[in-house]
Amino acid sequence: MEIKDTILVIDDEVQIRRLLEITLTANGYNVAEAANAKDAVVAAATHTPALIILDLGLPDLDGQVVLKQLREWYQKPIIVLSARSSEDEIVKALDSGANDYLTKPFRNGELLARIRSSIRFSNTNEASPILNFGNLSVDLANHTVKKDGEPLKLTSTEFTMLALLSKNAGKVLTHQQLLKEVWGFSYINQTQYLRVFIGQLRKKIEDNPSQPTFIKTESGIGYRFTEGV
Repeated sequence: MEIKDTILVIDDEVQIRRLLEITLTANGYNVAEAANAKDAVVAAATHTPALIILDLGLPDLDGQVVLKQLREWYQKPIIVLSARSSEDEIVKALDSGANDYLTKPFRNGELLARIRSSIRFSNTNEASPILNFGNLSVDLANHTVKKDGEPLKLTSTEFTMLALLSKNAGKVLTHQQLLKEVWGFSYINQTQYLRVFIGQLRKKIEDNPSQPTFIKTESGIGYRFTEGV
């Protein structure tokens, strides 16, 4: 018998929990629920979910705080699903460890696609030093990249950025996260610097850099690496 992935829904709105339960169950997932922060931590430890959907407007503790608490030990994907839509809230959640962020009202199809992507990359990207995305192959151990089987010439910085993006495929990385990891803390405000390097990297790995399929821009937030489709 196939073992279904369990998704933990943390939301104080009964209607949202019911909607997500119906949608997720119909698409082959087991569903666990929590209506507040206290129950959420217990449920996450008890059910060991493959993914958590987290609302920020919880009655007993702000969801941003819950996110940080979960990230102290929970390593699987967390998707924030919230009515808060400001860039500051989104960036804060992503910087605190959220894999993705969707605002309410949301489309079921988009949420399901984000769930599938997050779980798939979570299950596969840690298993091998060679990551394959369509016609692009990133060898983390040997620091090499191939496209259509042919090696690409990347600078050390370009490879470091590509490795960071590809290891976190499906996850939105903020400008500050990328700048800090690639160049250091003193560069976290140099978004134009990052934009130039992303442009250079796209020219080398994308078929059409002006319409990228691997490195997607999340406007005002950062970048997301995808499968190239």
